[in-house]
Amino acid sequence: MQTVETLNEGLKRAYTLTITAAEIDEKVEAEVKRVAPQVRMPGFRPGKVPANLVRKMHGEALRQDALNTSIQQGIQTLMAERKLRPAMQPSVALDGYEPGKDAEVKVELEVLPDVPTPAIDGLKLERLIVPVADERVDEQIAQIASQQKKWEDASPKHQARTGDMVVMDFVGKVDGVAFEGGTGEDMSVEIGTGRLIPGFEDQLVGVKAGDEKQIEVTFPEDYGVDTLAGKPATFDLTIKSVKTAGEQAIDDDFAKTLGLDGLEHLQGLIRSQLESETGQLTRTHMKRKLLDQLAEGHDFEVPPSMVEAEFNQIWQQLEHEASHEEDVEAAMKALEGERDDYRKIAERRVRLGLLLSEIGQANGVEVTQSEMSRLIMQAAQQYRQEDRERFIQYIQQEPMAAAQLRAPLYEDKVVDFLFEKAEISEREVTREELEAAIEAEDGNVPHVHGPDCDHDHDDKPAKKAAAKKPAAKKATAKDVEPAAADAPAEAEAPKKKAATKKAAAAPAEPVKNKTEAPQATTEGEAAPKKKAPAKKKAAAE
Repeated sequence: MQTVETLNEGLKRAYTLTITAAEIDEKVEAEVKRVAPQVRMPGFRPGKVPANLVRKMHGEALRQDALNTSIQQGIQTLMAERKLRPAMQPSVALDGYEPGKDAEVKVELEVLPDVPTPAIDGLKLERLIVPVADERVDEQIAQIASQQKKWEDASPKHQARTGDMVVMDFVGKVDGVAFEGGTGEDMSVEIGTGRLIPGFEDQLVGVKAGDEKQIEVTFPEDYGVDTLAGKPATFDLTIKSVKTAGEQAIDDDFAKTLGLDGLEHLQGLIRSQLESETGQLTRTHMKRKLLDQLAEGHDFEVPPSMVEAEFNQIWQQLEHEASHEEDVEAAMKALEGERDDYRKIAERRVRLGLLLSEIGQANGVEVTQSEMSRLIMQAAQQYRQEDRERFIQYIQQEPMAAAQLRAPLYEDKVVDFLFEKAEISEREVTREELEAAIEAEDGNVPHVHGPDCDHDHDDKPAKKAAAKKPAAKKATAKDVEPAAADAPAEAEAPKKKAATKKAAAAPAEPVKNKTEAPQATTEGEAAPKKKAPAKKKAAAE
């Protein structure tokens, strides 16, 4: 095989591989000899079919296999001999091949840059610490207590008011006829929660135990049951009881109702939770300052293909968010004006990712096999039970997919290594001051969710769509951390579980709407989202 370099410009490389007809024929002959004993043909004993007949019957398929094998071997040899480290999958094209003639293969790729030895000495960071005050712990416990209401029967003369619970039987009717799913008994409703269709709870104010009352409501236009949407209806109510919320004492007995040993145990758990939350914010702030220092001290060429892949990932997310704005057209127009800035952000993220990878490799940072196994098992939980084994096999067979899964943890370990190397001073601040410091780092840039952005992602698109958000503000390349450029995966991964479709709401409830590229991450990959347990609805809800 002959190899000719046709392009060597920056990080771009191109080669022409010439596979001679003799090489291809040699592989075809070898394959004929290999498969001949397995070929079955009428008139011949098993394994005795002449080679020329095998060649006549299967020659085209065997030639194609031989050509593919030669190309793969040629590319592997090219990478090894030239010590090439592809940034992405190489582009391979076979130019006008004719059987019996030499094959010319065009190979184009971008290689990873030679990352200069990272300067990691002299790093100085500040750790902003938020002490957890006793008052903050008490506030959280009081909030929990407010959700653990003790309902007590009110006096027979007590008129229900907002915050009370009404227990009732009901019969819903449209045009005087009871409709399916509109009848229920002993339904409990806390007035003011907005759980029922508009106007329903308001008309419960003033009722007493033993009352019978008919109320009038109109189902919302977007109600989940088409036959009821937008229609007026009546509900005949029989009030069984009215309950008021008793004061919940915060003591050992209350803590024991939560399955704990006592109040001190509850206080300790709440304190630990608050410390964990602020600890994550502290880490986010330190990490951003660390990445800023690395970005300022290193500037080298990065593969355009990796930048393009990262930019496309960012842009797709931003377009999705813009599509949920109140004024979609204005949001898209504003976003388009920021295209160049987000491309700079993508370049910064890729450069920092390559830099972190280089630091990790140079200092022996690695993800152990046991850590990788845990990652795979955690990621598998996103899939349906019947697909989990197939997902595990996919990760085990696809190096690129495994690298993507490994990247966030690898990055966290590199960051922890750099924290250990840095000179760190500490300063106590309030939570508000810490959040303000992080917001100042953001520079009023709409957050670009990269893998491992150190906070939970909203997994409720509908809720997100309903939220009114301003158009994206001007971005700067400094303000967003680096994230992994997706490595191409050749095999199809098993599909994740589809979100469970909500059943139509019952009438009384409203619808509320290392040749491989190192995985450069910014903030790591988002952890698998927890599955929300399906909520059961009462018949009249």
